[in-house]
Amino acid sequence: MTILVIAEHDNQALKPATLNTLAAAQQIGGDIELLVAGHNCQTVADAAAAIPSVSKVLLADNAAYEHQLAENVSKLIVALVSGHSHVLAPATTNGKNFLPRAAALLDVNQLSDVIAVESADTFQRPIYAGNAIATVKTEDTVKLLTIRGTAFDAVADTGGSAAVEAVSEVCDAGTSSFVGEELAKSDRPELTAASIIVSGGRGMGNGDNFEMLYGLADKLGAAVGASRAAVDAGFVPNDMQVGQTGKVVAPDLYIAVGISGAIQHLAGMKDSKVIVAINKDEEAPIFSVADYGLVADLFEAVPELSGQI
Repeated sequence: MTILVIAEHDNQALKPATLNTLAAAQQIGGDIELLVAGHNCQTVADAAAAIPSVSKVLLADNAAYEHQLAENVSKLIVALVSGHSHVLAPATTNGKNFLPRAAALLDVNQLSDVIAVESADTFQRPIYAGNAIATVKTEDTVKLLTIRGTAFDAVADTGGSAAVEAVSEVCDAGTSSFVGEELAKSDRPELTAASIIVSGGRGMGNGDNFEMLYGLADKLGAAVGASRAAVDAGFVPNDMQVGQTGKVVAPDLYIAVGISGAIQHLAGMKDSKVIVAINKDEEAPIFSVADYGLVADLFEAVPELSGQI
């Protein structure tokens, strides 16, 4: 049994989600091959080869894969799938983009957001915004899964010596092209990789009030997130959204400020190691998942907390 894992990277470095996905692959069992599809990404392949759990690195280095367009990467997966029992990808924007296309081309099902492996053909995934866990058995000849990284501890990334094999297939669907991108730049940690996150909700009142959260986050070395309500209200950009339709996080410490705790938001952060909630409504649902709760006016509590750090 050989498993193909699709690496998440930026052509310069592997993203942490790759290591979590490899952990899921290890639980399935068998040889693990890691596909690095990109352009001028030899450094990524070298880093991948150093991962002990990887038996072989497949390097598809071509301009067609530079921006990992889903139409091209999905066709590459189909070209390489022969001999593999499973194809795994992180449940990131990229993984959710190309793996469903690959599943459609292969005429098989895809299991999304897998959070546990019971056996080689049986997996667990959340449904109903995480309020229930479905156990799903698939009989497809090749099983395509996206892996929720927060559910698996990352594997070691050094100590291995896997062979790097060049992939000659160039799959350019010709149906899409990269035009440009606008990346948010910040000195704070990336939201999905941060060990501490401070998030604000509708209770912040407006975008200017998020400045107090930025100050607190800078003192803690934390990332700043937001609830969907805060994003929909225009307080902050949508790349800060934590929740079922935003980013799923599991930091060591999650501080929820002015967040009521709607199901949509809880689905994105309830796996955090320690949850601290600050809300003036003692009946707010966020307190049901919080390890520590403070019933107080956030405009008094947050400055006082910042002053104590």
